[in-house]
Amino acid sequence: MKKLNLDEGKIARGRELAGKIAEQVQGHINAHSTVTVERAILRLLGVDGVDRADVPLVNGVVTYLQKAGALGQGVIYWLVNAMLQTQQSPQQIATAVVEGRLALEQLPQKPVAEIAALAESMAKEALAKIRSRRQERTELIARHGKGAEPMLYVIVATGNVYEDAVQAQAAARQGADIIAVIRTTGQSLLDYVPYGATTTGFGGTYATQQNFRILRQALDEVSREVNRYIYLTNYCSGLCMPEIAAMGAMERLDVMLNDSMYGIIFRDINMKRTFVDQYFSRLINGYAGIIINTGEDNYLTTADAIEAAHTVLASELINEQFAFRCGMNSAQLGLGHAFEVDPSVTNGFLYELAQAQLIREVFPDSPIKYMPPTKYMTGNIFRGHVQNALFNACSVMTGQGIHLLGMLTEAIHTPHLQDRFLSIESAKYVFNTMRDMADEIDFRPDGFIVQRSKQVLDNTVGLLEQIAAIGLMEALSKGYFADISRSPEGGKGLEGVFQREPGYLNPFIPLMLQGGNSHD
Repeated sequence: MKKLNLDEGKIARGRELAGKIAEQVQGHINAHSTVTVERAILRLLGVDGVDRADVPLVNGVVTYLQKAGALGQGVIYWLVNAMLQTQQSPQQIATAVVEGRLALEQLPQKPVAEIAALAESMAKEALAKIRSRRQERTELIARHGKGAEPMLYVIVATGNVYEDAVQAQAAARQGADIIAVIRTTGQSLLDYVPYGATTTGFGGTYATQQNFRILRQALDEVSREVNRYIYLTNYCSGLCMPEIAAMGAMERLDVMLNDSMYGIIFRDINMKRTFVDQYFSRLINGYAGIIINTGEDNYLTTADAIEAAHTVLASELINEQFAFRCGMNSAQLGLGHAFEVDPSVTNGFLYELAQAQLIREVFPDSPIKYMPPTKYMTGNIFRGHVQNALFNACSVMTGQGIHLLGMLTEAIHTPHLQDRFLSIESAKYVFNTMRDMADEIDFRPDGFIVQRSKQVLDNTVGLLEQIAAIGLMEALSKGYFADISRSPEGGKGLEGVFQREPGYLNPFIPLMLQGGNSHD
């Protein structure tokens, strides 16, 4: 796939700078936790359900400890101490706390070593269940096989999980390889995870553990029917990022939208919160063998795709380094980019081809996620179908890994079944008729595509130099990505960040780092 004759030294320099940038933020991550990290720990330990007001029990316990000023030691410290005193399960203790029958911080405290030993044992038991789900996936892929790359990634989003299951199975029968269920509008800004199966939603369906279970069962059924393992995707982002990662790991999701900066830039979630949350969520995703999709494609919806192309690559390199620090490997990094050059630009396709080939060559071992045109889709379904056909061609010509299906009705409505069928049919036709096209193409060393890709790489390294000098938080405050600026003290969720006390306990972090994947 190496056709651009890129300077390997510059790529290495870009990774070195991205590593320095990630390491600067890692100090903040290591010193803090958040309310949703602590809630995710409770979920991993089996705490589930809601109180009479439909507030999740995990929220009730963590809020109680936060108000008591005791959260700095970590929720698992107080939970295990209570277990040693009462001989009750995590679920029973959580229920007692929420009902006002148990004051965790007022119990006598057992020796720290005794608490830590039981906490580690419980964490190992929880992680064994996640390993078991990961092994299930491995065995099912071995049995059924999977779609050829570029794998066709299709969205369903009816608001009703049962209808989503019907549409997801229909899409798989039509040829889709990956089914993503978009979350209902605004869920990323909820500081709790809704409970149970849901049948209402606007622009999407609520991400809940039971909804994950329903969709996983539906896709396992259709996988047997089509003899092809169908991947399930949801959105591990927003204020509950680690909790959704935990739910996804337990219910065997395969792909998670999980970016280190998307929530900061596009949802105005506080960056100090997001950096801590993405770390723990990626530890879980890495351990569960889940592929993450990053959100750099969104940068080109607010910034110009030609002028801002280097910001996409810079962000991908930073996302990669954050992921490596969570024990993830290259094969789990579905780094995002998009086909978003204005169609009126002369040689726009060459710009797109240069960018797609550049991303592919910089990340040769990653299943790159390629996003379809959206910004310049007008509602003209005939022109839209042509734009998507060019996108399909660019994807197969550059060997992308995950191909999010373009919809001819983009900018009109949520796709109907027939819209999705036409888009799948078009993509399958282009992929089949051009299957080995990439092996037949070389690019002129002095031509537009090679020169453009080298220019973007140069600009990327320059941008990373600037960010490394001032720090990522300052760069985000200056609007370096997507032309959007955010304050380190602003946005939603800062009140949920807290300093870890010297005795803070979270055995999941070292255990997942020890047992996770090694990276390149």
